[in-house]
Amino acid sequence: MSLVSDLINLDLSESTKKIIAQYIWIGGSGMDIRSKARTLPGPVSDPSKLPKWNYDGSSTGQAPGEDSEVILYPQAIFKDPFRRGNNILVICDTYTPGGEPIPTNKRAAAAKIFSHPDVVAEVPWYGIEQEYTLLQKDVKWPLGWPVGGYPGPQGPYYCAAGADKAFGRDIVDSHYKACLYAGINISGINGEVMPGQWEFQVGPSVGISAGDELWAARYILERITEIAGVVLSFDPKPIQGDWNGAGAHTNYSTKSMREDGGYEIIKKAIDKLGLRHKEHIAAYGEGNERRLTGKHETADINTFKWGVANRGASIRVGRDTEQAGKGYFEDRRPASNMDPYIVTSMIAETTILLKP
Repeated sequence: MSLVSDLINLDLSESTKKIIAQYIWIGGSGMDIRSKARTLPGPVSDPSKLPKWNYDGSSTGQAPGEDSEVILYPQAIFKDPFRRGNNILVICDTYTPGGEPIPTNKRAAAAKIFSHPDVVAEVPWYGIEQEYTLLQKDVKWPLGWPVGGYPGPQGPYYCAAGADKAFGRDIVDSHYKACLYAGINISGINGEVMPGQWEFQVGPSVGISAGDELWAARYILERITEIAGVVLSFDPKPIQGDWNGAGAHTNYSTKSMREDGGYEIIKKAIDKLGLRHKEHIAAYGEGNERRLTGKHETADINTFKWGVANRGASIRVGRDTEQAGKGYFEDRRPASNMDPYIVTSMIAETTILLKP
C-alpha cells in the first residue's frame, strides 16, 4: 500500500504543467454529490476560463435515456486538498444543451435573486451551521454507539472530549483543515448534543458564495468519510426518540441590519419571514417534520415564533444583537439536508424583496 500512497501523493508540478480539475455537481435527489475529473493544460483561477463539460443525466435521475446529455457550467473554484498543488475542485451547476437550467439546478434561480439590485445593495451575509451524523458503515448506526444498542442519555457529549464521549474527531479535524486549505470560509467545528453527531460552520459568506462554499465543504466531507470507511448522514432526525435532530441553522444579516438602528430592520424582516412560514418550511429540507417537534431545541413545525436567546424558537436573536441594537439573526428551521442555494436566496427574497 505504500506504493499506492506514494502515487496518490505525487507532486505533478515536478513533471508537467497540467493540472487535474474535479468537476462537482448535485445529482437528481438534491443531496447526492457527483463528480468527475479532467486534465487541463495549466493552472486556472477564474471559473469563466474553464471549459463546460457534460455527463449522462439518465444515470443521475436528471434526464431521459434518449436525451441524456446534461451540461456542466463551472461556477466556483477551490483548491483540491486531496491532490494539492495547482489541482482544483470546481463547483458546477447543470443545464440542458440549449442552455436552460434543468429542474434540479437550484443555483440558477438563486443567482437571479442575488443579482437583483436591491439584494446586491444590502450585501447579505450568511453563516450556516451544518450538522451531520457519522454512521458505522455496515450497520448504519451512529459512530461510537453499541451495535443495536444505545449510549447513555444526552448531556455529556456536546463539545466534549474523551474516548467515551467524542466519536470521529479525526474525521472532523481532517475536514476542518481540508476546508481551510481549499479556501472555504469555514469558521469553526464542534461536537453536537447527540453522540456521533458534529457540526461545522461556513461563513460569513456573501450571497451565492454561501451555497458554493457549503456544497464544496459537503463534498470534501463525503470524500474524507469515504477514506475513513464511515457513512455520512444529513438526515434531519437519524435516530428516533429522545435524541436531538440535525439542522442547518442559517445566520443572516444585511447591510441595514449591521448598521445603527439595525434591530428595527431585523424585527421587520422577522415579521416578513412569519408571513411566509409555510413556504419556507416546504423548502427547508425533506423529513424536517421529524425534527421540528417543539422538543430538542426546536420550535414546532406549524408554529412561527421568535425570541432573544431562545433556542426553542423559529428565529433566534442573540443577546449581543439586542444589546448593540444591530447585528444578525438565526433562522433555526432549515434541516441538515437543506439546499443552501434555496435557503439563502429565499431568506433574501423574503426579507429584502417582499414588500410589506
